[in-house]
Amino acid sequence: MDFTIERLGECRFPSPMQGVRFTLDSERIMYHSRFDEIEGCIGDGGEPPTLELAGPRERIFFEPAKTACGIVTCGGLCPGINDVIRAVTLSLHHHYGVRKVYGFRYGYEGLVKRLGHTPLDLTPEAVGHIGELGGTILASSRGPQKPAEMVDNLEELGIGVLFTVGGDGTLKGAGALAAEARRRGLPLSIIGIPKTIDNDISFVQKTFGFETAVTEAHRAIYAAHVEAGGARNGIGLVKLMGRDSGFIAAFASLIDSQVNFCLIPEAPFSLAGFLGALQRRLESRGHAVVVVAEGAGQELLAATAERDTSGNIKFGDIGTFLRDAIKWHFAARSMEVTLKYIDPSYIIRSQPANTHDSALCLLLGHSAVHAGMAGRTNMVVGFWNHQFTHVPITLATSARKKIDPEGWLWSSVLASTGQPREML
Repeated sequence: MDFTIERLGECRFPSPMQGVRFTLDSERIMYHSRFDEIEGCIGDGGEPPTLELAGPRERIFFEPAKTACGIVTCGGLCPGINDVIRAVTLSLHHHYGVRKVYGFRYGYEGLVKRLGHTPLDLTPEAVGHIGELGGTILASSRGPQKPAEMVDNLEELGIGVLFTVGGDGTLKGAGALAAEARRRGLPLSIIGIPKTIDNDISFVQKTFGFETAVTEAHRAIYAAHVEAGGARNGIGLVKLMGRDSGFIAAFASLIDSQVNFCLIPEAPFSLAGFLGALQRRLESRGHAVVVVAEGAGQELLAATAERDTSGNIKFGDIGTFLRDAIKWHFAARSMEVTLKYIDPSYIIRSQPANTHDSALCLLLGHSAVHAGMAGRTNMVVGFWNHQFTHVPITLATSARKKIDPEGWLWSSVLASTGQPREML
């Protein structure tokens, strides 16, 4: 793992920030937290891997009075995007004295001049209360644009730092922008701020919006539990977001121990195995609550090669599939059940961030600004071992972070739900 962060050049200007603790370039934190992992690295004669610590630097690369910056938000909505926009804008204005901040509208489309999306002028007044709103004031879109066209526009506008707020596809696009700027010899800093409600960015402990999503998911689970308990052989089925990783479903299942089955992409199951376990649960307890992540059980559905505008394979709807399969299973056995199906996905992702996520957004935004003004590029601000860090985009997008089926989290879910470890 190479955690080296790309830099634009020498930092020649003193930071205008005062009364803060400056971070030294030599300050790093351990990637591993377990002694046996660290011992293995040292035993091979090398040094254990470390990440560059985020924070303000005493000397910076860009001269604030002559620097313009931009912010773009891409991909699906997520609680906290407006908090990030606000944090970046205020930090640029008040910490560094940057007076021109462009808000590019409709995702990467907004960076292509010929498409005609006029950027917003982001000022402290313009972003003053946007943290109270869900969604993004800049709007969003999916799908790639040509890096050359986007860099042409950024160069014409005199942009020194571009902050890209998005998930895996957005960050890969940011990497392409950094590569194009490097090819031209253009001093353009590209800083990613990881946005994914699924919490699946590699080398990032937790992404903003995730905690809000789990809180809102629990509201749906509570409703499913009430409905299931209010009928003989009642079943509450809740589908939650999580294409490749089941973190929302797993953590939501640990709240109040109301969930009896948690189905995630990382733990395969067969339809017969699950339905058999569900039947045994109803026969013994008379009700059940099932939580399923959207990417779970895709092998049970008809395969498709169709992709969305971001290049992701379009998944089948596991929620409605299980809803119908459960009904057919018990109807064939003349066993009456009452099933309530709840899909709160768009309600969850459109919520404003809760207080903890808002604080995380502010600190991620500040860390991104410090990194950009210090001339870092082609990187993502992260959070690892409870510290804010710098992560190369290539590492952050190298693989999706997933739940380890043999790890502590999944073991805790199994202990909470009481479901069988194997349902094959």
